Amino acid sequence: MTDMRPLNELENRLGGEIKMISMAPMAQYTTLRLGGPADLLAEPNSPQQLQRLLKEAHDLDIPVTLMGHGSNLLVKDGGIRGLVIRLCREMRSITVQGGTVRAEAGAMLSSLAMTAAEHNLGGLTFASGIPGTVGGGVYMNAGAYGGEMSQVVTKVEGFTMEGEPFAYTRPEMEFGYRFSRLMNEDKVITHVTCQLPKADRETLLKEMVELNRRRAEKQPLTVPSAGSTFKRPVGGYASVLIDECGLKGATIGGAQVSEKHAGFVVNLGGTAADFLAMIAHVQKVVYEQKGIMLEPEVRILGEDAPVNAV
Repeated sequence: MTDMRPLNELENRLGGEIKMISMAPMAQYTTLRLGGPADLLAEPNSPQQLQRLLKEAHDLDIPVTLMGHGSNLLVKDGGIRGLVIRLCREMRSITVQGGTVRAEAGAMLSSLAMTAAEHNLGGLTFASGIPGTVGGGVYMNAGAYGGEMSQVVTKVEGFTMEGEPFAYTRPEMEFGYRFSRLMNEDKVITHVTCQLPKADRETLLKEMVELNRRRAEKQPLTVPSAGSTFKRPVGGYASVLIDECGLKGATIGGAQVSEKHAGFVVNLGGTAADFLAMIAHVQKVVYEQKGIMLEPEVRILGEDAPVNAV
């Protein structure tokens, strides 16, 4: 049972200036449309509010979970204990000076790509259809169609969980495939700076339209999902392996391996437990048939539902 006193105290201290929601249903804040409640969810609208929120939460010894648009999250049925800080909708300004673009973490990647194109700056067309925030995209080095954030990012700024500022250059971020050092550190991104090459606006817009057409053609965008469920294994593609194992269309409860794209597990009205079971089933079958252990790309958070709540 969660001791709600520290959370109540946090609301007393900051609830008048920062939007906070008690027992926030995480199904409303993730593209997968499932997951139990967060004890308390806060949406700061500025880096200053975020810094104060972090300092107060640290002072009260409240565990903190960070999220953006929730497009890569699987929240378990028992929900998330402590404080969830959501950097989306707010903190989304984008400024352009020459070839340098600086965005707040809550800006959507699609907005960043469009803003760059409007200023005749290339390098971000790959991101135009990724349904995540700039902060989340940099955190996991998101990518598509041969591009990834590590190719354009030059500086990442933010706070530690104690509210102390930090700044990393691109080399210091230690980017890898769907990885940055922040995945192993307790820090939150507030700003991302990109250096982009000059390009023709009309050409960029046409390329984005084409990439989004291809995405809509191949991916199950009309049903809830968390994007690609598994990371790409060395020398191959998860979707190909899953398809070759005869798993396309496989269903456990309301979780289904998409009939349109085997790399996606979609929500047909299931629970987080259904999805975890499907992930485990796909891993088992692919390992037995192909000798390859697929690694989830989706970020799994929270607690299982209590037995008497299942």
